[in-house]
Order: sequence, then C-alpha cells, then structure tokens
Amino acid sequence: MADPSPDRGPVVEADGISKRFGATVALRDARISVAPGESHALVGRNGAGKSTLVSILTGLQTPDTGSLRFNGEPAPAPGDTDAWRSRVACVYQRSTIIPALSVAENLFLDRQSGGALRPISWKQLRHRASELLAEYDVDVDPAARAEDLTVEQRQFVEIARALSFGARFIILDEPTAKLDARGIDRLFDKLRSLQAQGVAFLFISHHLQEVYDLCATVTVYRDARHITTAAVAELDQQALVEAMTGERAGGTEPAWSVRGRRSSGGPALLEVSGLTLPGAYADFSLDARPGEVVGLAGAAASGNVQLGETLAGLRRPSSGTVTVAGRAVRTGQVPAALAAGIGFVPEDRHIQGLIPQRSVAENATLTVSDQLGPFGTVLPSRTRAFAQRMISGLDIKTPGPAAPVSALSGGNQQKVVIARALATEPHVLVAIRPTNGVDIKSKESLLGTVREVADSGKAALIVSDELDDLRVCDRVLAMFHGRVVAEFAHGWSDEQLVSAMEGMAGPTDTKEPHVSHH
Repeated sequence: MADPSPDRGPVVEADGISKRFGATVALRDARISVAPGESHALVGRNGAGKSTLVSILTGLQTPDTGSLRFNGEPAPAPGDTDAWRSRVACVYQRSTIIPALSVAENLFLDRQSGGALRPISWKQLRHRASELLAEYDVDVDPAARAEDLTVEQRQFVEIARALSFGARFIILDEPTAKLDARGIDRLFDKLRSLQAQGVAFLFISHHLQEVYDLCATVTVYRDARHITTAAVAELDQQALVEAMTGERAGGTEPAWSVRGRRSSGGPALLEVSGLTLPGAYADFSLDARPGEVVGLAGAAASGNVQLGETLAGLRRPSSGTVTVAGRAVRTGQVPAALAAGIGFVPEDRHIQGLIPQRSVAENATLTVSDQLGPFGTVLPSRTRAFAQRMISGLDIKTPGPAAPVSALSGGNQQKVVIARALATEPHVLVAIRPTNGVDIKSKESLLGTVREVADSGKAALIVSDELDDLRVCDRVLAMFHGRVVAEFAHGWSDEQLVSAMEGMAGPTDTKEPHVSHH
C-alpha cells in the first residue's frame, strides 16, 4: 500500500467526542488530529480520558457524540473488525501476543491459510512471517515461541502485525514501561524509521522526557477535556506539567521531595550484609535506620529489582544475611519475610499485586486475613472496618470497600497494594517502582505515604529507575550490573544519578548539583 501523501490530510481526526459511562463523564467534547508520519504524544493524569479515547479510536467503544475520520473517511461500522484493523492498531502496555504460539502464528492469527477449509502450510506461513519481519527490519526468528521473546521483541512483533493489516496509524500505550534505557533507544530508532515511511504514532506515556525525545506534537487532556495541542519544541516541561495538573508549578522540587530530613538515628532497622544472587547482584550490603527512606536506583539489568524481591522472600540468595530489628530473617520465604516485619509493594500490581475480581477490602487485607477473626475465619465486618480505615488513611478513591478493585484507576489500585503492605504494620517497607504507570497527582500521594511511613519511625526502601520516585529518599544507592557504584546524599542532580545508573560515572567531586559544561 502506498504511503498516504501529506495532502491527504490527517490519518485520524476526532472532533467533539463525548462519552459517558453511567454518571461518569469519561470524555467531554474531546478532539485529536494526527498527520501522516507524525509522532504525536497524548499525555494527562490518570482519569483524564486517555484510555477512553483509545477505546474509541480503536472501535472498542462508540462515542455518544462527535465525529471520527480516518484519512478523511468516516470510521468503519462498530464490529467490522477487519476494517478497523486496516486503519488503526494499538500496542498495549500488556502484550496481546499469545505466549504459547510461535512468532509466525501470532503474526497471522486467524488468517493462517487462504480459506476456511484450506489446510495451513506451516512452511509458507513461516516464509510469509520472515518476509513481513524483514520488511520492517525486525530481527526475530519466526519459529521462536513468543514466550521466549523479550518485552521489546514482543512489541516489534505487535507493530509488524499491525502494519501487515495495512494500518498506518499505531497507538502505543505506555510502550516503554518495561524496557531499559537501551531497549527504549532501540524502540525509538524503529519508530523513527517507520515514521519516515509515513506511519503515524499516537504515543501515550507518563515519562514526559520521552515525549521530548520522540514526539513533534503533544496533546494534553485533563478532567475528560482537551486542554491544549502544541509543538513539543514550544512547550517546556513546567508548562506541560501545569497543563496536566491545572496548577501553577511552584519551584522545581516536587511536593514530596525530601527537604534535608534525617533519620532519627538509633540502631539500624534493616541490615543487609554480603547478599549475593548469582547472575543478578553480588556482595550487597546496606543499613537503613528508623525514619530513613533509602533509594536503590538502577536500570533493568542492574539487579536492583531482584534485590528488592530477595528482601521480600521471593528469591533465595546464595549467600549473605538479612536482619530486621535485630532478628535474622530466613531468606527465600515470603511468610518469613512478612513475619519478620518486611512489607512489600511488588513491581507489577497486575501480576503480583491484586486479585481484580475481589473487592478493595479483600485485596487490602490479604496479608492479615488471619488476624481478622478467630480460628482462621475472616469476619466481614472486621475486614470492612479495616479497609475503611485504609481507604480514608490513604485517600483511596473508590465507591466503597466492597467495590471490585478492577473498577479503580491505576493510582488508586496502587494505593490498595500499599495498604496491604502496611496492613501487617511492618518495620521495613520495600517498594519496587511504586508509581509505575500512575499519574503525577497519584505519584505525589503514593510517595507522600512512603515518607509518612518512615516519619512514623520505620524504614523504607524504594527500588526504582524513576527519578521522581527517588526524590523522596534521604539517600540513594546507584546500582550497575549487580553492584553499588555510587551513593548520593539528598540534593543529587538528575545528570549525576542517571550517569551512575548508566554505568558512566560515580558521584562527581563537585559540591553543587549543577551540570558541568566541558
């Protein structure tokens, strides 16, 4: 198919789009327009209406009002899957690739053979898959099982599959959430080469820096409305954040940043000595005192996440000791870590964190259900009362404790995960990327909660590569390939910490945290 020439107008144009779900207004007179070959960012806090727009642009929902056109023509009828597929595709944060099938089978799912009764020629299928992958320069073996692919390779396969249906407009929903820095670079290179062929992207991300790295245009939604569309080059980060929050940003430090708080001293609550997990990290030691939030910074291959999971009992180290409040913890056992007083917020709330069909109350009390009634029975009244305390304490936005947790926004789901970690009243809270995939307001409130936990005399460890997560810390250890390469007191500059996480340098000897110019 020939690339749409620029004079054909936008690849997609939505105007006057409104959508209600019951009493909730999900979109109010929203609009967006994306040109051929353009990389267009859509940003906004959770609940701003981004997901609803995606569901309308991909034909999953029909708007109550407004018009939607692709290449100047009205959108296909609802339910005409083939017509929608040939116009638009979405690569979601959660992959739609089927793990048990091969790459070739995933690429041609439901269209393996020329007709319903014709047998599938596997040789021909693999050949078609090889051609398709080569056409878009995707270096993946068509015979490989999808479950053996990296996150990044899966995304490339999804993009190739979308293009094979003829779509020249692709929505990327948080595509970098699970990639490390090098994976993100490779993804962006791939997207730029496809843009040169006339493919347009709608890029949805909470990492605002990526908007500046990749996109030419940015549209901001807030409270279900279109706020602004502007050239990225003409909108600085502060103006962008103001458009998202509707507030004037005061100063550069976020509200949850530490302002030189120190720990209350006293003996260490968490002592880690000589911890080693082959292939992940080696000879790791750390002391955290009451009142202290310690950051463990590192990119995907640094070993910081595996270290956090070791402390929570999910992984068994080959050597080393963990002590909480003076008592040795049996490593490699989740119940032992819980009993010793380690509360844990896992990296992926969908996989390790929540039971979506269960209520907010049940999810919040999973760790303490044995304490909510006699002889192992759980008294619903106690569960509800406990959950209600958590809901008000953490300001969880929910219709009530009985609402299913799947009905909550990402930020509020994450608060339920934190509520559960705090339910055991731990001495030490270990949180892995606690604000992954949540908006700026929820981020503030989640990190404020972690700060309050420490201020109440406990210790907290935040394991993350998100700089905003680490600003709440009293000090930050940077890991690279399994070892701590630098330690920073509060007041580090982004450049210093990122260089250390990327293995480029330790803490510089300059006292001012400004960028040095060579």
